[in-house]
Amino acid sequence: MVLCHGDFLNADHDYVHKNKHVKGFGTYGDIMIRDRKMYVVPTPFRLIEGSNAHLTLVVPEDYEAPDDFQCVGELVRVESDRLVTRYTFDLQSNDIRIGTEPNPSAGTEHRFKAWRLKSQPATEVRLAVGQ
Repeated sequence: MVLCHGDFLNADHDYVHKNKHVKGFGTYGDIMIRDRKMYVVPTPFRLIEGSNAHLTLVVPEDYEAPDDFQCVGELVRVESDRLVTRYTFDLQSNDIRIGTEPNPSAGTEHRFKAWRLKSQPATEVRLAVGQ
């Protein structure tokens, strides 16, 4: 089991999600379409290696772990060059298209540590290949 800090999955704290809708869909024009975003975040098991079958805690590097924990990895996530800032969906073709913009924080490193109880194996935790 992996318990990780939310910033390990997404460090943006500014975006405010709002559900929207449009009316007038369907043959009679009385159907409403709700735009309810669904965010699919990679699990820690996709992002890191060395955590299978072990209890692992992933937190920002400045977290002070209790004395009965051992550090089993140092992880660095780097912000991407571009951000998805918009999308459109074509109801006839079922195509979704995204628009991106440069990430003003591109290249910023976010540092984390993986911790495990000292009574557990000290198997190293590292970012998965391609992360």
